[in-house]
Amino acid sequence: MTETGSHAETDTRARSVELTFDQATDARVRAEWDALASAGLSSLAPHTSPSNAPHLTLLERRSPLPDDLTLDADFLPIPLVLGPIMLLGSGDRRVLARAVLPTSALLDLRSAVVAAAGPAPSGDDSGAPWLPHVTLARRLRVTDVATALDLPGDPFEASGTVLRRWDPATATVAVIAGA
Repeated sequence: MTETGSHAETDTRARSVELTFDQATDARVRAEWDALASAGLSSLAPHTSPSNAPHLTLLERRSPLPDDLTLDADFLPIPLVLGPIMLLGSGDRRVLARAVLPTSALLDLRSAVVAAAGPAPSGDDSGAPWLPHVTLARRLRVTDVATALDLPGDPFEASGTVLRRWDPATATVAVIAGA
């Protein structure tokens, strides 16, 4: 079934293809979310829906993704390095995230995802530069940055194991590849 003619076609919220992690990586990122929450800071820890698993977004676009989007699981698992902490955004609120080292394997995976998704329709804002990262907190107050920077641990090796798609129009997550 396609989304043509449906509400999803006019829904401009971002759809994405995401890489989720093995249990050890997932637990480590969630521990960092919990440390922020325990300190009374902004964190993704309170968001417990299944769509809120720690992940790395590989592709994001406002237009619907193809219904038959598939990828070969040969890319998985993929070794990653969740690197130093970074701040994104401007104003009095920021996103606190871990940079992800853009290895050739990760860049190859992203290229495969982009190719499988096909070209974005004209006017889609998906042409923004890709900055690989794993979000720890959104809307972190600038006044809380110094405290927040002391809470996450050191960079660490990780493993990406599952590709999934997120569609906010239907509030669904679907596995594309992996276990």
